[in-house]
Amino acid sequence: MMMDIPLRLLRWTAHVTACGLLVIAVITVLREGLVAPAVGGVLFGLAYAAALVCWRRVTWWGPVGLGVVTAGWAVLAVAAPPFVWLAFPLLFAYLELLPLWGAMFGVAVLTSAAILAAAWHAGEFTMALVVGPGAGAVVVTLLALACKALHAATRSKASDGAGPKL
Repeated sequence: MMMDIPLRLLRWTAHVTACGLLVIAVITVLREGLVAPAVGGVLFGLAYAAALVCWRRVTWWGPVGLGVVTAGWAVLAVAAPPFVWLAFPLLFAYLELLPLWGAMFGVAVLTSAAILAAAWHAGEFTMALVVGPGAGAVVVTLLALACKALHAATRSKASDGAGPKL
């Protein structure tokens, strides 16, 4: 269906963003001589990729896999600052895999954790460390919800026979 394209693009954008941020983080910590966080980043990437495959095939795996990936992110976010920003693609996964109430709770907790981790690494709270992740979370949430609404509306029209005939 033609209107599925925005949702697919958003999904792929989230995954490509996660991959890009992960590569940047791993290279950054390797340049700093931090081998353990770099290895952890590679393992995180493998877990993320495995979770992607399983999320679509095994229904119960969504929340479990999301918990595993989130725990890995938390360890990495504490280990080295570049991994903090991997929270943003995870926000989309929360919105995609959890019911709305759980997703909104998860987004709030993950955003708060990202702010705290970034401030801890910086040694202080700054306005940018609060506003930046907060604004990012709002944008990710609104984009994901808008695409889901668009997807639901087009599915509804198509099932009513009012949608385009291809």
